[in-house]
Amino acid sequence: MKKICTSFQDAVADIQDGATLMVGGFGLCGIPENLILALAEKGVKDLTVISNNCGIDEWGLGLLLNNKQIKKMIGSYVGENKEFERQVLTGELEVELTPQGTLAEKIRAGGAGIPAFYTPAGVGTPIADGKEAKIFNGREYLLEEALTADFSLVRAWKGDKMGNLVYHKTARNFNPMIAAAGKVTIAEVETLYEVGELDVNFIHTPSIYVQILIEGKQEKRIERLTVKK
Repeated sequence: MKKICTSFQDAVADIQDGATLMVGGFGLCGIPENLILALAEKGVKDLTVISNNCGIDEWGLGLLLNNKQIKKMIGSYVGENKEFERQVLTGELEVELTPQGTLAEKIRAGGAGIPAFYTPAGVGTPIADGKEAKIFNGREYLLEEALTADFSLVRAWKGDKMGNLVYHKTARNFNPMIAAAGKVTIAEVETLYEVGELDVNFIHTPSIYVQILIEGKQEKRIERLTVKK
């Protein structure tokens, strides 16, 4: 059995200033929103955050940005957050932008114990600056190092008390690979089941990757609402 917390503040209690975090989700889809809120309330600073993007101004990782809690952001997309843009332009935030597929593979490799890999993405662009290049079958590739984190924060649709997780449709996105790449993985689940109640054929993240669990209801905000006229 894993540690099952009764409050989100307790779930993030071990996260201290200067920690490196991986955070699941894509936009606002599949983000561990209550864990992020707990971090905002805790006020930890100088965080390095690895995530596809940084939420929006008023929700998700944008809350930590507004509080100046993030020192460095490693991600692939920044287009929905004006505060992110402002902090980058003023030099308040260090940013490492990575092609989305490369970011996904850097995280997956970290979780699999693979220290580095070669990819053609970024060849001939500023992404290649300072990176080792090598020719395979007449094509140039860049050496990319894997990513790991002190803590991984993920959100699941279902979980059991052993730590097995199931994600809902596109909320699966970055969550499974991030769950595998953290030294400590904290899973925020919508519904927590007894061991044996989940179909083992549909487990996305095995329990071996999860250390802390907490059940909680999410708001599930919409990132950009569009309606017909």
